Amino acid sequence: MTDDDPPCAAVPRGVRVGHWTDPVARTGCTVLLFDAPGAVTSGLVLGGAPGSREVALLDPEKTIDRVDALLLSGGSAFGLDAAAGVMRFLEVSGRGFPTPYGRVPIVPAAVLYDLGVGDPRVRPDAAAGHAAASAAAGPPWPEGAVGAGAGATVGKIAGFERAQRSGLGVAARAVRGARLAAVAVSNAVGDLVDERGALVAGSGLAGDPDVVADVFAVPGGVATTLVAVVTDAPLTKPEARSLAMAAHAGIARVTRPSHTVHDGDTAFVSSVGGGPAVPLAVLGVVVQAVVADALLRGARWALASV
Repeated sequence: MTDDDPPCAAVPRGVRVGHWTDPVARTGCTVLLFDAPGAVTSGLVLGGAPGSREVALLDPEKTIDRVDALLLSGGSAFGLDAAAGVMRFLEVSGRGFPTPYGRVPIVPAAVLYDLGVGDPRVRPDAAAGHAAASAAAGPPWPEGAVGAGAGATVGKIAGFERAQRSGLGVAARAVRGARLAAVAVSNAVGDLVDERGALVAGSGLAGDPDVVADVFAVPGGVATTLVAVVTDAPLTKPEARSLAMAAHAGIARVTRPSHTVHDGDTAFVSSVGGGPAVPLAVLGVVVQAVVADALLRGARWALASV
């Protein structure tokens, strides 16, 4: 840990993070495990090419409001298999939604496309998901080319040959006594830029719409940014959904362009409770900043390891 690392004291209690990484095939998955009774969670998908599981269940009007874990994975749609391993891990622990014939663990999942980076024959599967869940621990959490960020790239808007490495980042802040953290991976079509507009990672060609019109060379469905925000401020499911919109605003602050038809940008927001109530408007501002910070950190860590 360095002075630039997110303060562990700002990470909510009641959540653990684990990774499975194949550094040769450059793919992996990341699991966020919530202590019982789970976390009130909602989410929002923007962009034209999502890959997900159990996300419809997170709509505010749906029955279940708490989830046991979240999965972020590489491997495109193949990577959704990893959720089965997380479910098995939770089932053995006696976790899940009670039904007449057993508990069913609730594990929403979202994936990004990394098949063209390493070995496309290697994808996170059930064993990988189980391994990531088994490895879950409290902070500090690894960043960079780990877990779902192992094969992440950005700046593909002008073709893969101009892309640069990205990765998984973590950021956390305290707000009015509550704790809030984001785990995020940018695998965008576009570039990552800082709050001043300076290029952090990517082709350097994505900021000018006229240039984009000339160079756009992305095959469909090869991107996606994934975000999971966790707070101990108490939230209802509709409030979590509102903050998922704020998380997407955080993506847009540092991604140019964001939410394209080739991105399946997905944001989850979870409340483990136990902290003080904070006005939703205040939380929304902080969520935007923490998500943007986490995305930039992931790319910087990954580039520093090359």
